[in-house]
Amino acid sequence: MIAFVRGILNARTESSVIVDAGGLGFEIFVPLSVQDRLPAIGDEVTLHTYMNVKEDGMSLYGFLNRDDLSMFKMLITVSGVGPKGAQAILSCLSADDLRFAILSQDAKAISKAQGVGARTAQRVILELKDKVSLDDGFSHLSESVSGGRNAAETSERNEAIMALTVLGYSNSDAMRAVAAVDTEGKSTEEILHEALKQMGR
Repeated sequence: MIAFVRGILNARTESSVIVDAGGLGFEIFVPLSVQDRLPAIGDEVTLHTYMNVKEDGMSLYGFLNRDDLSMFKMLITVSGVGPKGAQAILSCLSADDLRFAILSQDAKAISKAQGVGARTAQRVILELKDKVSLDDGFSHLSESVSGGRNAAETSERNEAIMALTVLGYSNSDAMRAVAAVDTEGKSTEEILHEALKQMGR
């Protein structure tokens, strides 16, 4: 198993890159979200990789951080979603966007990925909803908040999300807005007020 490849970015195509690592050229398939964040040709890059082994060959899939790789590995456990399908989903959605789409049961967002239909998107939600928690989404989007959350804070945060959905915002947008707020020590009303500011209101 190749856990990561570190080397010089030698070339890039629409769906893959070539990394020169110690004189060996590794072709690594990457989603568009990774393509957009790659360094310039000739610069060093580190890609966390997953090796897909099939009867007709082996393929490497790469990501700039372990969180994206973890989401990729979760996606390929879903029946009907192979590495190419997972790559397509992560080309359309970041790992955080995907988390929130799963948590808010936003199949429409997932089905925007090339080759992923509504039925597959629903399967992703159904099979991964118990593997992704609300706090996972908040912990990745609110890195400034450290440590665990007490029950009261979690309740107030969830009440603010519910209030936003009553105001007409989607679950996904509501969760994202509240995630951007430092909720420690704040009441539901204060969290809601700051979340509305995040949404430009």
